Amino acid sequence: MSSDQVFDYVIAGAGAAGCVLAYRLSENPANRVALIEAGGSDKNLFIQMPKGLAKAMTDPARLFVYAAAPEKGNAFRPEFWARGRLMGGSSSVNGMMYVRGQPADFDEIAAVSSDDWAWKHIGPAYKALEGHELGEGETRGGGGPLRVTLADRKSALTEGIIAACAAMGLQPRQDVNAPQGDETVGYASRTIYKGVRQSAATAFIDPIRGKRANLTILTGALVDRVVFEGRRATGLRVLEGAAKAPRVVAGRQIILCGGAMASPGILQRSGIGPAALLRGLGIAPLVDSPDVGRKLLEHRGIMMQWRLKPEYAALSENRAFSGPRLLANVLRYLLFKAGPMGSAAYELGAWLRSGAGASRPDVQFLLAPFSFDFESGRTRLENFPGFHLVGYPLRPVSHGTVNIRSANPEEMPELHPNYYTQGEDRALMVATVKLGRRMAEQGALKRFIAAETYPGPQAQSDEEIIAAYDLYGSCGYHAVGSCRMGNDEASVVDPQLRVRGVEGLRVLDTSIMPQIPAGNTNGPTMVMAWRGADIILRGA
Repeated sequence: MSSDQVFDYVIAGAGAAGCVLAYRLSENPANRVALIEAGGSDKNLFIQMPKGLAKAMTDPARLFVYAAAPEKGNAFRPEFWARGRLMGGSSSVNGMMYVRGQPADFDEIAAVSSDDWAWKHIGPAYKALEGHELGEGETRGGGGPLRVTLADRKSALTEGIIAACAAMGLQPRQDVNAPQGDETVGYASRTIYKGVRQSAATAFIDPIRGKRANLTILTGALVDRVVFEGRRATGLRVLEGAAKAPRVVAGRQIILCGGAMASPGILQRSGIGPAALLRGLGIAPLVDSPDVGRKLLEHRGIMMQWRLKPEYAALSENRAFSGPRLLANVLRYLLFKAGPMGSAAYELGAWLRSGAGASRPDVQFLLAPFSFDFESGRTRLENFPGFHLVGYPLRPVSHGTVNIRSANPEEMPELHPNYYTQGEDRALMVATVKLGRRMAEQGALKRFIAAETYPGPQAQSDEEIIAAYDLYGSCGYHAVGSCRMGNDEASVVDPQLRVRGVEGLRVLDTSIMPQIPAGNTNGPTMVMAWRGADIILRGA
């Protein structure tokens, strides 16, 4: 890359959004595209082996770790939100759950932005990017670059869970992402193919790396800020390599894809954000945009766990991930890319209504046939057979904040989750636990269960259930909203992804989502990037 080269598009961040954008924007050889990533390669056993995620999520060399401020919602205890710092971004360290979100979610996003983001456009975009194991269908893609498969580790326990959910009125489906919008249960869709994680880098960058002369990939380059001439963005200042040598990557259009935690910081360091905050840090405000770093939304999840009766011990995978069995399963994976180490974080997914007043599912369960030892901080599994679910309300409304502490791009920001400050979120959190217990009471599942071990029978009242969330709950790693897109002047970006108040600068990642599309955010981020490329390429 020559120092005087000017790209047509400079993309900051090689995560789910950045990799998709680089793939789409570089399809035309006339477009010169630069993709910039702070981390390095994703070619590592613990990244590519799906169950290596437990190791990947504790590797500081491949993570940005954001410390959440102590508050009631985390029992004033340390809490950390991790994001991937490598090619593929968080799609290289996540649980590989592929959840599309409901059509109504995207129609609601369109209602506060523009028709460009409605399901009638998002649905075809999903179909274009997916290469699904089930093949092409009316609403499913079979030939796209992102490989999607179904969980295949079935047992009497997993079938019992599906039967229990069906007894509650959920519709069992082979493809849980089919956009019916009703209560659903089934084996989870995963971004895994032939036993290997399908990160955004694997799906969208590896097939074109070295084959498109118009695509330049720069790794080990931490984005500091956007460079402006007047109010027009002309490049990105990055700190490169171990020496943190500064350089400017020039471009006609700059697109931030750093995610909900990093993109607001880049804007704030560039002079776009709450003017009082910036002045207090010695940064001259270019645009007073108070919502930069605000309107943050995140899932607050809780694990529910059950101990199995001794006669059903073989149905739990607790022993598969420890001791000699773990070594044997790793060897099996290395030889055949099969077995427990080739599976995603969860085997099953369920989407439920919290009550008769809910127009569509507003609670998600992800379930797996193993259980964590909470005394170890969930660093190992229990020494008796069990299974668990993680559940959370799908569309929280309590807003948090994430703001820089200084102009130093290496200093982590100040993060305030502000969990369940709205009573609506608190009520749904309690309902989530009650739904989990209702599922466990169904005959098809109850026959396997010896006892609920977490949160346990001592957590009965609403206050006791919320206290369990506070003490042992976790973020969902699904933060959105910190650079909110909208059709109102207070929004950070407009419906064409353009940062308000400047020219030549866009944002496209989870930070622009004004609400969380129902479920995990990896799929929605990719599809919004695919759709966003259409908007960018048409010159809006």
